[in-house]
Amino acid sequence: MIYIGSDHRGFELKNFLKEKLKATGEEVENLGYFNYDPEDDYPEIAFKLGQKVIEIESNLGILICGSGAGVCFSANKVKGVRASQADQADLIKKAREDDDVNILCLAADFVQLDQAFLIVQAFLTTKFNPQPRRLRRLKSVRDFENKNFEKK
Repeated sequence: MIYIGSDHRGFELKNFLKEKLKATGEEVENLGYFNYDPEDDYPEIAFKLGQKVIEIESNLGILICGSGAGVCFSANKVKGVRASQADQADLIKKAREDDDVNILCLAADFVQLDQAFLIVQAFLTTKFNPQPRRLRRLKSVRDFENKNFEKK
């Protein structure tokens, strides 16, 4: 399943991508926001989508806000999420191959509609290359996520 979500700044791009993906036969679920509201907040949708993505290992997500940064750092707060921002197809290909990224974050203010669709296609068609060093690095991240830290 592909989950997609955005705040108000990514609203138009999200709807465009959702329709393009459905037209190519992809199974896409829009997690919101469902109405344009300039007062909505990106963390809420990023947390919601992140939680859906980690339910099943094969799930993927696409998050969109104005800069792409807000949804990216918010989604990465969800244990098990590996979100990456990308503004070109080659970048997200490397992130998928090397780091098993499961959420693509896009900057609606900086990518054109057709460019964004090319980035999404690269994200969806590129597979993780599980070389030992990459598996070791991902294990290191998981191990760190599982530590409990207290503020001092």
